[in-house]
Formats: sequence, structure tokens, C-alpha cells
Amino acid sequence: MERGLKFGAGIRVGSRTLGPGPVVMGILNVTPDSFSDGGEFFERESAVERALRMLEEGAQIVDVGGESTRPGSDPVPPEEERRRVLPVVRGIAARSPEAVVSIDTYRSETAAAALEAGARIVNDVTALRGDGRMAALVAEAGCPVVLMHMRGEPKTMQLDPRYEDVVREVRDFLARRAEAAVSAGVDPEKIIVDPGIGFGKKLEHNLRLLDELESICALGFPVLVGTSRKSFLGLITGAGVKDRVFGTVATSVMAYERGATIFRVHDVRANREALKVAAAIRGEDV
Repeated sequence: MERGLKFGAGIRVGSRTLGPGPVVMGILNVTPDSFSDGGEFFERESAVERALRMLEEGAQIVDVGGESTRPGSDPVPPEEERRRVLPVVRGIAARSPEAVVSIDTYRSETAAAALEAGARIVNDVTALRGDGRMAALVAEAGCPVVLMHMRGEPKTMQLDPRYEDVVREVRDFLARRAEAAVSAGVDPEKIIVDPGIGFGKKLEHNLRLLDELESICALGFPVLVGTSRKSFLGLITGAGVKDRVFGTVATSVMAYERGATIFRVHDVRANREALKVAAAIRGEDV
């Protein structure tokens, strides 16, 4: 599905457009076991306050997830996932009605309930493969959807992942998943693609995907990049999980220069300010 590179194009969310400059997505893990901030925002009130703080720091999207997808993680029961995320989505919507919330889930029931509660974007790490009903739900809702590449599943994805040509394979996968989404009725203008940095990739795979990100961007869809605090940064710098903000910022700016649109991060202010400077150098408004 070659649609031509649309660098800087905004993302329509309801009646609003996010962009055309870099869009920061703040990570809100409502989980006890996420790799970086597990348990910190597990309670509803602390999670809502964290979301509001990220919005104040410049996040244009808050991504709420109730199941960890760190390497080696196990799935949680669907009912538990909804118990975790729905009060938080409702709380954010009540405190900040204009906030754009995305729901990080591959389950259609969770996505449907979250959209009803006030979420406006679906972020699916399985690219609509994890639940056969998700594509129809997204199509009917008319909301933006993130399609991510992942080799295997979180439990096993880092057990010696192999590629012949990681950039070509990831690009082709995302093109096929976008085609499948459109065939299911999803508006192509609502599709966002994510190369899945750290999801079934070794250090060299992550670095090559970031270096050759233009190939993914050439599909013509907005590209989301999520490198925040990930282990490959630690392998390069030796920094612990919460000390990887500088490495994250470097990847965000370089990914932006290569055409990425959305940056999913824990440290909103640092990434937002760096991206504002990068956008100013390019002569773009933020």
C-alpha cells in the first residue's frame, strides 16, 4: 500500500488534528509489573494525576494500558485488564474532557469499553491479529488505530529473534496489516504504524530500524516510535532503566528527522522540549 510520504501531516482525532509537528504520547501503565514504572500508577487516583501531569508537560496523547508487554510477561485476564484501565480512562475524561486518551490493548471488549469511557485511539500491539473482532470495532468507531510489529508474543519475543532483512520484513508486515485493516473497513487516514522497537528485536535490529526509518515512513502512514527507557539503550549506555532519558531523547530526535510523527515516552517534558527544538530547526510549528 504505497501512499507516498506525508511527512508532517496531522492526525485527525474526532474534530481535532494533532500535529503537523511531532506528537508526544505519554505512557501510563496501570500495571504492577511494567518494566519501567510497574506499580507506580496502579491506583486510580495516582494514575489520573500522572496523566494530568503529563498533559501539563506537553503530552498530546495519554496512552493507558492495563497489561504489561515487557519481555517475558504473561497476559492478564480480560476482566482484570478492564478493571484496571476503565476507571482511569473515565477519571482522565472527567478531569480533562479535551484530553486525547489512547487505550493500549489488543482485546476488542476492552477497547470498546474504553472508547465508551472516553478514549479516542486504539493502540494494538498485535496489529489487529490478537482479536478477530478488533478490526470491525475500530472501523465502526472511526477512531485512529496503531498497528505495531511484534515478532512472537511478549512471553517469548526476545528468545533469539532472527531476520534476514529486518527493515524490509517489518515494513512488509506493516503494509500487509494496513491492507487488512482497510479491507475490514478501517479508514486509511486513521491508520498509524509502529515498527515495534524492542518487540522481538535484538540491539542490531532496533538500531537498523531507527537508522532506516524512512523506509517505514514511506508507506505513507504516520509512524509511531516507542523507544522510551528500553533495554537496548541500556546496552549502549550502561544506564539503568530510569536513567535512560538522554538516550530516549536522542532516539526521538533522530526518528523525527527521519519522518516519525508520534513519540511514545515516559519522560514527557524532556522529549517534548527536544522535539520542539528539532521542529524549530526544521521551520515547523509545534
